[in-house]
Amino acid sequence: MSAFGPMYSHVLKLAAITFLATCAFSQASSQASPKYDPATEGTFKGVVQEVKLVPPSGGKPVAYLVMKSGPGAVQVFLCPKKFLDDMGITFKADDEIEVTGSKVKEDGADLMLAREVVKSGDTVTLRFKGGKPAW
Repeated sequence: MSAFGPMYSHVLKLAAITFLATCAFSQASSQASPKYDPATEGTFKGVVQEVKLVPPSGGKPVAYLVMKSGPGAVQVFLCPKKFLDDMGITFKADDEIEVTGSKVKEDGADLMLAREVVKSGDTVTLRFKGGKPAW
């Protein structure tokens, strides 16, 4: 048995773990994000009830809004928080907004993928016309 035996075995195990973790992550991330559907696009006015960051700490958070529109509330997916930060855009409770986006289902719940948000007369473009992310 050579001196490289235990080291070689360790490197192979590490490579296998890395490969499996990468496969699992890519599968989870591809299933986690709903697709923008231009056929379900609409424009809705409402008031921000809450700003959510998922995950709330650690990782790379994405920004969601809970928007009161008519008698109900709508979950609105915006974009990665860093994209908003880079543009200097913030949202807070009671902001009046107009959202243009695609209504989709995620885990059985209604969700809107925002393409544009108008706040105080300023338009923030988060996705291009076909739904491709601007970030």
